[in-house]
Amino acid sequence: MQFCPRCKSLLIPVKKNNKTIMKCTSCNYRSNKKQNIILKEEVKLTKKNKIEVIDKNVTTLPKTDEECPKCHHNKAYYWLVQTRAADEAPTRFFRCTKCGHTWRCYT
Repeated sequence: MQFCPRCKSLLIPVKKNNKTIMKCTSCNYRSNKKQNIILKEEVKLTKKNKIEVIDKNVTTLPKTDEECPKCHHNKAYYWLVQTRAADEAPTRFFRCTKCGHTWRCYT
């Protein structure tokens, strides 16, 4: 890394007329030194950086005792959505934990 002698900002490489020069983005200082500039970037993945996907259907919804109209299973996920006017009760949606069938209840 190189820093600007005027304002102490970082000098970045800029191509100009088939040459690479170091330039300051703050004060427009340009380095006229002849030097070899090597740009390289290395990315190493560790176990800490890797994300392992185990199940694509991760549900964080709460469960309740509600019978599925399709398979008659007694457990379902539920959530509330305000589908009508604000002064009316929200609509309750259910999804069966066994077959995945989704239905709604307006009461």
